[in-house]
Amino acid sequence: MTMTKLQIACQTFTWEMLGPRFTGGPDDLIRAIADGGYAGIEITDTMIGHYATDPAAFGRALDAAGLRLVAFAFGSDSGFARPDHIAADLEAAKRWVGYAAHFPGALVSMGSATVVTDGPRDAHFAVAAEVYNRAAEIGQAAGVQVAVHPSSHHNTLLFDRADYDRIFALLDPGVGWVPDTGHILRGGQDMGDTLASHAARIRYVHLKDVDAQGQWAMLGDGVCDTPAVIAAATAAPQFNGWLVLEEESATAAADPAAAVKTNRATLRRLGL
Repeated sequence: MTMTKLQIACQTFTWEMLGPRFTGGPDDLIRAIADGGYAGIEITDTMIGHYATDPAAFGRALDAAGLRLVAFAFGSDSGFARPDHIAADLEAAKRWVGYAAHFPGALVSMGSATVVTDGPRDAHFAVAAEVYNRAAEIGQAAGVQVAVHPSSHHNTLLFDRADYDRIFALLDPGVGWVPDTGHILRGGQDMGDTLASHAARIRYVHLKDVDAQGQWAMLGDGVCDTPAVIAAATAAPQFNGWLVLEEESATAAADPAAAVKTNRATLRRLGL
């Protein structure tokens, strides 16, 4: 079996989580990520800024920095779980799929289904599955893979193993998955078993760390067994080789650029 060539990218949420304390723009993100030693970037609809309507210009900026777009990530105030927002969420999916289509190999990552209204969990799961499935159909028509990114943040619908099993049972085979090591650990899941059980859906991996209490930690300072995660990912049939580092710790909140550079150095010590 041929070993998948691993490439290392950085997610822009490390800056997005700062909220109004981050006063820069997408060019600052590109510069910091390139300076940090990364080969790729995953950017969100919140952070794309003035490039939102000009993918060609964004592509030129990435080329100049030596970066590739790994994925475009977007979320929704609906949590992808409100029936009255399905049409709007699918319009957003169409927009960002069209954007990602300008970048060969780039995926669209859809955020975690989240409970934002009252009602039975069954209904929330059904709406989320419909949105994810129909978004993946939009992606397939455009030649862009669409993947789901569960989280452990407030009111997520996709927190523990039972939630993962439930949503994946409702999704078409063509809907991918972006496993996030930090969120998986915070959900109390067995990392190896979760990755192996849904290996066919893995497209790329969000790599980050937490301590034994589930608090965010710099990569290598927590309980995540990074070599084991990489081994599991490379065994997945549709894994594309990208490890996307995302940092949410207090250290990163104090200095995002320095934190992502440190995480890249941590992976280099593992030979990556």
